[in-house]
Formats: sequence, C-alpha cells, structure tokens
Amino acid sequence: MAHTIISKKQLKETYDSYNPYFTEIMKRIVSVLQEKVHLSAQPTYKSRVKSFNSYYKKILRLKSDKLSQTQSIIYLTDIMGIRMICAFLEDINIAVEQLKSIFDIKEVEIKGADKSFSEFGYESIHVLIKIPDELKPELKGEFKNLAAPSDELLCEIQIRTILQDAWAEVEHELIYKTEFSPFDAPLRRKLASLNASLTLADITFQEIRDYQNKLQSELESRRKSFYSIADEMLNENDGEKIAPAQINRVTPFVLGTIDDMLLQAIHAHNEGNLDLAVSIYTKILETVPEKDRNVIAVIRKHRGMAYFAMNDFDSALKDFKISIEFDSKAFRTYYYEGIVYSIKKEYKKAVECFDKSLEINEFQAHTHFRRSVAYYELAEYEKSMNDLDTALRLGLDPAECKTLQQKLTKKLGLSM
Repeated sequence: MAHTIISKKQLKETYDSYNPYFTEIMKRIVSVLQEKVHLSAQPTYKSRVKSFNSYYKKILRLKSDKLSQTQSIIYLTDIMGIRMICAFLEDINIAVEQLKSIFDIKEVEIKGADKSFSEFGYESIHVLIKIPDELKPELKGEFKNLAAPSDELLCEIQIRTILQDAWAEVEHELIYKTEFSPFDAPLRRKLASLNASLTLADITFQEIRDYQNKLQSELESRRKSFYSIADEMLNENDGEKIAPAQINRVTPFVLGTIDDMLLQAIHAHNEGNLDLAVSIYTKILETVPEKDRNVIAVIRKHRGMAYFAMNDFDSALKDFKISIEFDSKAFRTYYYEGIVYSIKKEYKKAVECFDKSLEINEFQAHTHFRRSVAYYELAEYEKSMNDLDTALRLGLDPAECKTLQQKLTKKLGLSM
C-alpha cells in the first residue's frame, strides 16, 4: 500500500511545536545530573534539541513508510542531546556507572573507537536513557496541544573530556556540517596529527592526575605517621601506630625523574624504610639546581621528616630550616620545626615556630594545640588556655584536649 509522504513544511511545524517540550525535559535531566553525578571535578553540561534541518536529513535516510501522514512526529534517539563534559578520562567511566544507577539505560555506545589513528574523529561515549515519567512535563498550558510522546522517548547523553569536546565542536563545523573530507594528503596528515596530539594530551592529563592521587595518598599517610610519632614522643596518645598506606607504586613518569624518585622516597618512608628514603631524598637534592627553590624546599621538608622518624632531631631541624629559607610561606614546615623543639624541650623556640606557622595560616587546630602545650610548659597558663579554646573551636577532638584542659583548669583555679 502506497503512503503519501508528509510535507516538509507540515513536519517542521509539528517538530517546532515539540521543541519547547523537549527543551524542558532536558532542563530537568540536567538538574538531576547536577544533583546526583559526583566526579573528582564536577562536569559542565551543554544541551540542545536537534535542529530541524539535521532532523529532516536524518529521517530522509530512513525507510519511506516512516514518513506517512499517519506519523505526527518521528522519534529519533538523538532528538534531545546532553553533553557531559568531564575534566579527566577516568571520569567518563565513573559517570557511566553513576548514570546506570540514576536512569533506565537503553544503550551505551563508544563512538570513534573503531577509527584508526590516521582517521578524523574523537572518541566519546553515548548513553541513551529512557525519560522517567516524573521528568516529562504535563500536557497542559503551553503543551496542551501536543500529543502524548512515545513511552520510549529517549535522550542521548554524550560523555566527553574537555579536549574531546573542543575537537568535536570544531570537527562538527569544519567537517561534518560541510561534508568536507580533504583529499590533500598533507592536510589530512595535519588533521590526524592534531587529533593525535589532543588524544595524547588527554592521556597525559590523566597520568598526571593518577600521579597526584598516589602522591597525595602517600603524603597523607606520611603526615599521619609524623603526627603519630610526635604524639607518642610528647606522651599525648596511647602509642597507637599508623599503618602504612597500601598504594600502587606504578607511575606514568620515567624512572629516575624527580617526580618518580619523590614518590619512591615517600613510599619507602611510609613503609618504614627510612635509610632508603633519606638516600633517595639526598640523591634528588644532589641533582636539583639551586634555582629550583620550590623543589629544594619540598625535598628538604620530606627528608627532615624522615630524619625526625629516625630520632635524628638535629638533622631534621637543619633540613626544616633550609626548607623554610627556600619557602618562607610553608606553614607546615614551621609547625614541624616547632614539634622538634617541643620534643627537645626548647619550648620558647617551639612557640616562635608555632607563631610563624599561625601567622601564615591561623586556622590550624593542631598548631594551636601544640602552642598551648608549649605555653603550659612555660607556665603561661592563660595563653595556653586561649590556644586550647581556639583549637577546640577549630574542630580538634575534645578527647585529645582533655588531659591538658584538666591541668589548666587546676592551675587557673577554674571549674570544669
């Protein structure tokens, strides 16, 4: 049976009438995504209703029986498109898994994965979601003349990195919209090279991110270990040890570079292999030119903490002081220096170090607490109590302060 093909004008009128409806649905979906998708760096979102011209070109490629006048509108899977733009490659798979927990997923497709390195195009993941009924606007008011949409109304969510999105935008304008495919070999090679460069940049950003995550985990473990040792030496805890962090030692950096050596040293430090840690820190310092002030400050600080763990307090102090010479704003290094002086029972010097640390960053609960302890040892009880109160206001665990608080209350003749 022959069908009368619907006129382009009639189809456009129908399509345009649904445009605000689709726009409202996408607005609601984006709100859900903003609320429920949580990545290391929150993504940004773009949304669009497919233009009528693009829509019409696509349905013309479909079988003609889909263009009969019995159809008020032909639903395509990408009529509604939302782009989720992530900072790092790792965020893409995390986002897909979170989408699976939020929506009814009809399809997940990796676009561009089948292209060779010499072809144009850039990977992205396309996720087709079914529109939940609660996100569909009621068919009244401005939508009262619309027919109820299909139960299988879908929205396509494209998940890309920032660089993938940049390439996609330019490629769409330069190649896709103009149906341009250069025959000139040098021009094709330039485009392929640019595509490869962006891909490499994404991979490199992710490798750096992986390195940062591993390094931060190591640093946090090492910092807790330092505090634990300090507490034990200053008789402020029950001697509980901090377990070394279990961290994957693989890094994207070439073995022997400063970044890789630093991670090796901190890992050795956390594992209790202090001689090896000091050896690696020393090797780094021997290769770093004096103009790299920040690197020297960081390595000296780390080596000082290793010396501290070895009970070599004089070497630790020397490294902390040199570190401060190269970075006078390093409030934690002043704090570490103050800890060493406290252990050596040189409380006036400890207070001076804590003062300098708090001048840079006054919102340090533990530094206020340590200065409070030093003031107590110097019999400056009111100053000690003021610091203790500040530490508590900044969120220090009251249990950590209980012993000192009881001593100060007795000295000042106060009631608990």
